[in-house]
Amino acid sequence: PAPPPQAPPPETTPDTPAQSEASLEMERHFAWLQAELLAQGLLRSDGGGPDAPFSADDLVSNFERIALYDEYVLDRGRFVARESESVLRRWTRPVRIGVRFGDGVPPEQRRKDMRTIGIYATRLARATGHPVSFGIGEPNFHVLILREDERRSYRRELADLGIALSEGDIAGILRMPRSTLCHVFGFSGVVEPNVYDRAVAVIRAEHPDHLRRACIHEELAQGLGLANDSRRARPSIFNDDEEFGVLTGHDELLLRMLYDPRLRPGMTPDEARPVLEQLARELLAGEG
Repeated sequence: PAPPPQAPPPETTPDTPAQSEASLEMERHFAWLQAELLAQGLLRSDGGGPDAPFSADDLVSNFERIALYDEYVLDRGRFVARESESVLRRWTRPVRIGVRFGDGVPPEQRRKDMRTIGIYATRLARATGHPVSFGIGEPNFHVLILREDERRSYRRELADLGIALSEGDIAGILRMPRSTLCHVFGFSGVVEPNVYDRAVAVIRAEHPDHLRRACIHEELAQGLGLANDSRRARPSIFNDDEEFGVLTGHDELLLRMLYDPRLRPGMTPDEARPVLEQLARELLAGEG
């Protein structure tokens, strides 16, 4: 592939620290990656259309792979990409999203991201029927938008979040490889191990606008309980092929299914499947 283009440095203010060489290199790489994806017609924002139909059976199958399987397992203190069967997990308490920017994130980018997250939180609340707010009260879903060098040295700030992060969780954030565009960690309590009560999403500040928005859309929705990806899911943002860069109508139906009261945290795929089949038929009949 052609070398990454030399992106102009972001607009800064006297209070914005100079960007490190590691961060500049990340910025050049992701500017090139976004350009490549867009040139291939990927990162679509149309939400799907006649070229991407799906049936009730597709909804059930996609829900199972995305909500009832885990994308990563903890192996010797490190998160490794390995799919494994899991159980249904979601929030029961209201979700309160808060954003923490690294000092080096310029003001204009902060304004864009705050607006994107605020609008998206409203959409997530509407899709799930569950309380999801942004900038109201003490956050329990933290979104960290950090430059490369800021993230690598963020250990002390992670401790300030009030979440009992394991060394594996901390390493997953501090040592996030370049191949990982963004990531989210969901946490539950001891009494209710399948009920989320805290989450942390990590998003690279070096991403250009389309990639950053795609990360916001995917990680916030995954942090609500759609934790896995599936190569078969289409039209969906929960697919590593990057065809879609924003939450689709198909994905909104998955969120609606996830928070339907007929499902409950802790359900296995076999337990959930009869309910999922009924929900999928009802939702598609309503869409029609």
